[in-house]
Order: sequence, then structure tokens, then C-alpha cells
Amino acid sequence: MKAALKSGSLGLMMSLLAAGTAMAETNITVMAYSGLFQERYTKAVIEPFMAAHPDIKVTYFPLPTSAAMLGNLRAQRAAPQADVVIMDVSVSKAGTDEGVFTKIDTSNVPNVADLYPDARIPDIAGVAVTFDNLVLLYNAEQVPQTPSSWMDMAKPEYRGKVVIPGVPDIQGLGLLLILNKARGGTNYLDNVDKGLEAVAEIAPNVQTWEPKPEVYAPVVTGQAALGVGYNARAQVNSELSGGRIKATIPKEGTIFQINTINLVADAPQTAAAATFVNYALSPEAQKSFTETMFYAPTNSKAQVSQEAMARTAVNSLDKVMKVDWIALAKVRDKIANEWRRRVLPASR
Repeated sequence: MKAALKSGSLGLMMSLLAAGTAMAETNITVMAYSGLFQERYTKAVIEPFMAAHPDIKVTYFPLPTSAAMLGNLRAQRAAPQADVVIMDVSVSKAGTDEGVFTKIDTSNVPNVADLYPDARIPDIAGVAVTFDNLVLLYNAEQVPQTPSSWMDMAKPEYRGKVVIPGVPDIQGLGLLLILNKARGGTNYLDNVDKGLEAVAEIAPNVQTWEPKPEVYAPVVTGQAALGVGYNARAQVNSELSGGRIKATIPKEGTIFQINTINLVADAPQTAAAATFVNYALSPEAQKSFTETMFYAPTNSKAQVSQEAMARTAVNSLDKVMKVDWIALAKVRDKIANEWRRRVLPASR
């Protein structure tokens, strides 16, 4: 009888301890990109974080675009459901202006002190968590020689074989800015006429301006021969496809695309969210994600392998065109209108 009572008491005690542990667990939600980004970020950053912080559980809420994320945050403004958001810098600026985010600095996220200067962006509440760059994608079987120019997409043999995410997508916008500079344009904030002329020359070859679900699949399958995309996803897709898709930075250069990490204002778990952001910006997390998905790190102390770094734009900084994404956001609608008026009709 005594043994049974002891056993029952022990069981009750264990149940209470388990209940106490469950009650002590904090849950945070990270809103970020779907697809490969979700898969790789979960393994490289979120799972190690939860192992190091067993009292914090992270739920990943995937969305396909930064615009969709901002729309979701606006809908939840009175009662936020997400704690942390990873999104493009230009959309992060809109969220900052609307008061959706809380400022990140060394007072709440100590690892900000070790970020590269370009990772701390004026008038943005968040900070850069990844650097990526634009690349020319090509199907290695249909295009056996590495293309040297973005304008190779205008060659007659690629009629109907080009896929480009068009403006307002940043990939199309980035292509426009690069070609505008290559053709002699001086200030993209004033006009991008030369870039529009160049893209209009490519337009007759464009199969679609809205590749779905994203641009890489049609190039991998051979439905398209050439395309415009981001380096990180291109590198991963090249591995997964056995090299059927490849990527290059053409002679006209490239641009950096910046993803920021942001703390949602009035979120349910601000302290735990800040702890996660600090980890996401740490040297170990930055190293892990760069070596997993080939985004260039934003923490200057990340000890990334030379092999992985060589697959980013870090070794091609002389080819990177500087873009003021915050200033550009103010004229983005104007550029989009010109794109619809001058580029889209050329593709018909």
C-alpha cells in the first residue's frame, strides 16, 4: 500500500512538474518567407535556437512575399499575432513609417553592435539579417556558355524563353536600375528612361512577368532558358537540380537585396522575441544560414567558410551597384506606372 502511495505521489509530482514546465514555456511567432527559405532557416537558425532556449518555442508563419507580410500585420494591428518578421528592406520602411515595428538597437539586441555598417539602415526600425544579390539565371543545357550580359536575354534565339519577375517586384526593379546605369543613366531617382528602353528590348522574349510559384522552376525544367532571380535561392536550386540551373553576375553588375529582421510593436512576447532576434544576428546563426543557403552574412564576426562565401556576392563587391532603397520607395509607384506604359506593351 505504502509503495502504491509513494508511486502515486511520485506520479502526481511528475505531472505537476511537467505542467509547470509547459506553463513556463513561451511561444513566439516568426513571420518570414515560404518555400526554401522556410525549410533552410528553420534548420539553420530556429531549431538551434530552440535547443539553446528550451523555454521558448518558435512557430514559423510562412508567406510568399514581403507585401503579403505587411498586409497581414496591418490586419492584425489592434492585436498582433506575430512577434518577429523577416522581410525586404523597402517594405520594412513602410512598416516602420506606419508604426508597426519597434526599434532594434544595442539596448534590446546586443549583437547589433557587431553588424556591418550597411546592416544598420537609417529610418528603419529593423536591421539587416541577410544580404542577397541579383543574378542572371540560365538553364545549363539550353545555354551551354555562361551569359556575359543581362542583354543576352534580348537575343532572338530566346524568344519566349525568358522569365522575369516584373515591377513592382524588386527583381524586375533591380534589373531596370542596373540597365539604366549601364546605358548611361545618372540618377535613377529622377528617371529610369534608359533602363526602360533596355528592358523593352528584352520584353518580346519574355514568356511571363509573373513566374509562379517562383522564377527558378521554369529554368530548371527547361520551360525557360534564362531568367532573373536571387543568388541564394539560385545556389540552392542548382544543388537540388544537379546543376541544371546556374547563375552568374553579368558584366553590367548586380545589386544587393537586403532582408531585415523586425520586432513587431505591441507583440505578445516582446522579451522572448528580442532574445530570438539577438540569436538570429549572432555570429553562429549567421554562419549557419550563409553556409546553408548562401545569403551573405550581416554580422562582421561570422566565420563563414571560404567555399560558402565564394557563392555569395562578397567576392564581387566591385560589381555591386549601390541603391538607396529607402529613397527609391518614394518613386517606386511612378516607376511602376512607366513600366506598365512602356515595357509591358513591348512584350505583346
